[in-house]
Amino acid sequence: MFGRRGNDTGNRPESGTRPPAPKPAAPAAMPAPAQPAMQPSRTQAAQPGTLAKTSGPTGSHQPGTQQSSGHGREKTESYYDTKSQVFSALIDTIDLSQLSRMAPDAAREEIRDIVNDIIAIKNFVMSIAEQEELLDDICNDVLGYGPLEPLLSRDDIADIMVNGSRRTYIEVDGLLQETGIRFRDNQQLLNICQRIVSQVGRRVDESSPICDARLPDGSRVNVIAPPLSLDGPTLTIRKFRKDKLTLDQLVRFGAISNAGAELLQIISRVRCNVIISGGTGSGKTTLLNCLTRYIDAHERIITCEDSAELQLQQPHVVRLETRPPNLEGEGEVTMRDLVKNCLRMRPERIIVGEVRGPEVFDLLQAMNTGHDGSMGTIHANSPRECLNRMEAMIAMGGYVLPQKTVREIIVGSVDIIIQAARLRDGSRRITHITEVVGGLEGDVITTQDLVLYDSQGGGGRFRPHSRQPQLDRHRASRLLGTRPLL
Repeated sequence: MFGRRGNDTGNRPESGTRPPAPKPAAPAAMPAPAQPAMQPSRTQAAQPGTLAKTSGPTGSHQPGTQQSSGHGREKTESYYDTKSQVFSALIDTIDLSQLSRMAPDAAREEIRDIVNDIIAIKNFVMSIAEQEELLDDICNDVLGYGPLEPLLSRDDIADIMVNGSRRTYIEVDGLLQETGIRFRDNQQLLNICQRIVSQVGRRVDESSPICDARLPDGSRVNVIAPPLSLDGPTLTIRKFRKDKLTLDQLVRFGAISNAGAELLQIISRVRCNVIISGGTGSGKTTLLNCLTRYIDAHERIITCEDSAELQLQQPHVVRLETRPPNLEGEGEVTMRDLVKNCLRMRPERIIVGEVRGPEVFDLLQAMNTGHDGSMGTIHANSPRECLNRMEAMIAMGGYVLPQKTVREIIVGSVDIIIQAARLRDGSRRITHITEVVGGLEGDVITTQDLVLYDSQGGGGRFRPHSRQPQLDRHRASRLLGTRPLL
């Protein structure tokens, strides 16, 4: 049978050939699979049972079980000992080169057959539910992302945080909780990290211990490995939502008021230049995706990201992604390189996934030179801090410009700042929709809040301001004169 070594003891007869599959990973050095990790069907254990290796007439050990946030039961030391023995026997039995040429489903069935044989030969005693759980875990180790697979298959998880091989946390409904998921050791965790990042042509090792990547479904991945991470590799996954949120859904969730959602539609449709500001995990990318739904289908849009995660629905979209340097320190393509190159690609809108440095100057230049409706996100805790951070980022680029000139560039480029925030209870709110009015009072950029979330007094409420937007004063010919509001 394909996948088994020719001299393996206890093999069953061959059952014919099967089509090719992604290359499986060995325990010490897991190569990247040719296709994304597969999502197997999993059987949740309904009843606790026994799981132990028996040696002769001695009785079997019965490990206890608890509910886990990951895979239905919390694994015991006995389970991991048994799994380690079965996995080692499996690697000694299978032919990885043969297995790599099999179709994914066929490879999974092959592994299940061999593991069942190993369980029988080594006389492990376990219930049917426990055996199914062990089969799934080992198939995930060889063909998928190991212990991460049950977490990746759950739609209610927003973030997965792995702190070394022993501790894994998830975010559900805005709150963190620890799971019972763990890895065999730090080497297995590092192998899985290498498998993930290799799919986008990147690497993580001692010479390059920090890496940003993405999963095939678009989920954002960050890895930091030893020696920088002292307690073993650290893996953080921001999961990609299968269902794309809309402004209507944000209204239902209480993230924005109806009036605020209507204003955001107008802002996007009339091609305002927008900066979305917020802290980590506040929903900046989600909000950016919502705004892009109201861009006309005929517009040419170019996106620039460190790890591609925007979900634009328009047909005329060009997606660009940065690239880290190679082993020789060459070939790096920075965000600033991408933004500058966009200007030569006849964009109508430029969207930067996250502005972190001097590329903000190039984005502002694009906003002010005919690329109306451009957007970006930035880490800041308030609209005023967002303006200050843009000034600081321009200074980081080595530009020697008077402060007043820098602020005039910002005023002439940015129309709207939208502030997103994550509250203490884990909920997310759009706390400000702020207009950059279009002038300086002394040396201070003038702004006015169009919508403000007042968190005082219990549940909080959205408070619209009576002042009218002044967009029609300095953007009329470009905006309201050519496009409908709704």
